[in-house]
Amino acid sequence: MTNVSDTLYPHLLKPLRVGNITLQNRVLMGSMHTGMEEEVGGFENMAAYYSTRARGGAGLIITGGIAPSRVGRAMLLSAKLSNKKEVTKHRVITDAVHAEGGLICMQILHTGRYGYHPFVVSASAIKSPITPFKPRALSSRSVWRSIEDYVNCASLAQQAGYDGVEIMGSEGYFIHQFIATHTNERTDEWGGLFENRIRIALEIVRQTRAAVGPDFILIFRLSMLDLLEKGSTWEEVVILAKALEEAGVSIINTGIGWHEARIPTIAAMVPRGCFTWVTAKLRGEVSVPLITTNRINTPEVAESVLARGDADMVSMARPFLADPNFVNKVIEGRVDEINTCIGCNQACLDHVFNRKRSSCLVNPQACHELDLIYEKKTSLKRIAVVGAGPAGLSCATVAAECGHQVTLFEASKEIGGQFNMAKQIPGKEEFHETLRYFSRRLEVLNVNVVLNQKVDLAIVKAGHFDEVVVATGVLPREPGIAGQDHPKVLSYLDVLRDKKEVGERVAVVGAGGIGFDICEYLSHEGDESSVDVGAFLTKWGIDPKNVVRGGVIGIKPDTPTPTREITLLQRKTTRLGAGLGKTTGWIHRASLKTKKINMVPGAQYNKIDDEGLHYLVDGNAHVLSVDTIVLCTGQVPLRDLHTELEKNGISSHLIGGADVATELDAKRAINQGSRLAASL
Repeated sequence: MTNVSDTLYPHLLKPLRVGNITLQNRVLMGSMHTGMEEEVGGFENMAAYYSTRARGGAGLIITGGIAPSRVGRAMLLSAKLSNKKEVTKHRVITDAVHAEGGLICMQILHTGRYGYHPFVVSASAIKSPITPFKPRALSSRSVWRSIEDYVNCASLAQQAGYDGVEIMGSEGYFIHQFIATHTNERTDEWGGLFENRIRIALEIVRQTRAAVGPDFILIFRLSMLDLLEKGSTWEEVVILAKALEEAGVSIINTGIGWHEARIPTIAAMVPRGCFTWVTAKLRGEVSVPLITTNRINTPEVAESVLARGDADMVSMARPFLADPNFVNKVIEGRVDEINTCIGCNQACLDHVFNRKRSSCLVNPQACHELDLIYEKKTSLKRIAVVGAGPAGLSCATVAAECGHQVTLFEASKEIGGQFNMAKQIPGKEEFHETLRYFSRRLEVLNVNVVLNQKVDLAIVKAGHFDEVVVATGVLPREPGIAGQDHPKVLSYLDVLRDKKEVGERVAVVGAGGIGFDICEYLSHEGDESSVDVGAFLTKWGIDPKNVVRGGVIGIKPDTPTPTREITLLQRKTTRLGAGLGKTTGWIHRASLKTKKINMVPGAQYNKIDDEGLHYLVDGNAHVLSVDTIVLCTGQVPLRDLHTELEKNGISSHLIGGADVATELDAKRAINQGSRLAASL
C-alpha cells in the first residue's frame, strides 16, 4: 500500500542502493560526538541513543568520531578503537541498532593538531588557533604508520559489527591537514604538489578497501568548501573526489569549512540548506552517491534538495537529537509533529566542547534515553501548570504524555512566553518551529489550554488539582540608575513585545544574551540576510560559485551601512559577549562588529537625563547623546502565585525563570520542566 508521504516526499523516502546494501531512505543521521563515548557505562547509553534513532527510521547512522590511535584522540581519554579488546564494547551498539533493523557506520576521526592534549601530531608543526598544543610533524615513516592505524581501525569496526566506516577527511582534521597548504608545509612525498598532499587520503582508502572487502560501506567526508584562503581550489576538490572513487569509496559526504574558519556553517543564523549548492556542483563528476549537509532540518528542505538534484542523500545530525522519530513521522504523515532542530548549539556542541554529555535544548531526552523516561503512570493526577513559556510547555506536554490530566494556564493571549521574543531576533527564527511543535503537541495530548487567564489562589482551589506547577517566568530587572524612568528609556519587553518606537541613536545597557539580541534586532530592520542564502554568502565573504581558492580568497564580506547608531555597554570589564555560547558567541560578536556597533566594557552608570546616558569608564566621564536607552539588565523571578499558595498551605513546584532568573535559559527551563513532569 502506498503511504501518503510517499507522494509528498518521494525523493526523501526513496531507497538508495550502495554496493550490495539497500538503504531504506535518503536520510543519513550524521556524525555527532556526544560525550558518552568517554563515560563509564557510555556504550550502553549510546546503544539506547543510536537504537532509538534506528527505530525512528534513519536510513543510515554514523557514530561520533572514534580515534584510530592514541595520538589521534580529541582528548587524552577520548574514545579510540585500535585493539581487539575494544571491539566488544562497540558490539553493544551495533547489536542494538541491528535489532531495530537499522544500519550504522563508525566514523574514524583522527583530530591531528585539533587534539586537546600534548601528544598531537600533524602534517607540519603549525599550531591550531583554537587549541593550546603545537603538533609534532610526523616523519614519513610515521605517516605510513598512521595509515596503518586507519586500516586497523576500520577492520576492527567491521569485526565489531558496523556496516561501514566514515573516514573523516574534512573540517580541518588530520587528513585535511595534509591536503591543504594551510597546514602542510612539507617538502617530502607527503607535501608540496597536490598529488603528494592527497596521497595519505588515497592510501587510507585503498588499503582500507582491500582490508574490509567490497561490501563494507566506505564513506569519505570530503571538504568541498574550505572557507580558508589556503584551502583547496574547486579543481583540486574534483581531482580528489575522482581519485577517491577510483580508490574504492562507496559514498562521498560533504564537508564545509574548517573549525578555525571565522564563518558560521551550522549555527541558527545560517539559512536552511545554505551549502547544498556546493555538493550539487560535484554531481556528474563522480558516479558514487553524494551526501549533502548543513542546516537541513525539515522534510520540506530535504525533499527540495533531493528533488532538484543537489545530492543523492541528505545528512541531518542535530535534527535527530531534536526528534529521533523524524523519518517515521514523515512516513506516517505526521510532519507537523516533528520537533525541529533550531540550530542553537547550546546543549549539543556547547556541551561537548565543555566536556559534558551532549543533549538537546528542545529535547532533553536526547542522550539521556536511559535516565529520562516518559512512561504512563499507574496513579494519574490532575495537574495545573501555570505559565506557557518553555518550562511550562515542556512540563505540561510531558505530564500529559505520562497520562496525567493537565490544565495549562497562560496570562497572555498566546503560548510561548520568552520564545515569543526570541523568535523575532534575526537568526533565531527557528523558535517559530519550537512553538509550532509545542502547539501541536498540546493538541495531540489533549492538554486543556486556558489563555488570557491570570491564576490566583481561588482558581487553584476551585480546580482541586493534585499538583500545581508554577512557571510564571520573569520580569525585567531595574538596574537602579538615576533617571531610569525617563521617557527615552525602554525595557527589552517594550521593544520586542510592545513594539514601542526606538530612535536612530540607541544605547543598549547590558551585554548578556538579551543585550546582543536587542542589538541584532535593532540593526537588522529591512535586512533579510538571516533567511536568504545569497545575502548570507555576501555578508560573510563567500564566493557563491566556489571558483576562488577556499571559496573566500579575494572575496570581501559585505559591510552594510548601519541603520542605527548603537552602543552596547556593560558594567563588567571583560570582553562583551564572554558569557555567550562557546560555539556561537564569536558569531554574535562578529555580526555586531560588521554592523559597526560600538561596544563599551567597564561602564559605571551615573544617570539618565535629557542629555542622554551619563557613565564613567576608568574614572573618565562620558555622555551618550541618544534618542533611546534600552535596558537589558537581567531579570527577576515572578513568584507571586507561588508565594500566595505557600502562605495558604498549598505546595507547588517552581520551575523555569520563576525558579532561577539570573539569565534566561530555555535549555534549563525545558529540561527542568520535562524532568519534573516525568517524576510526578
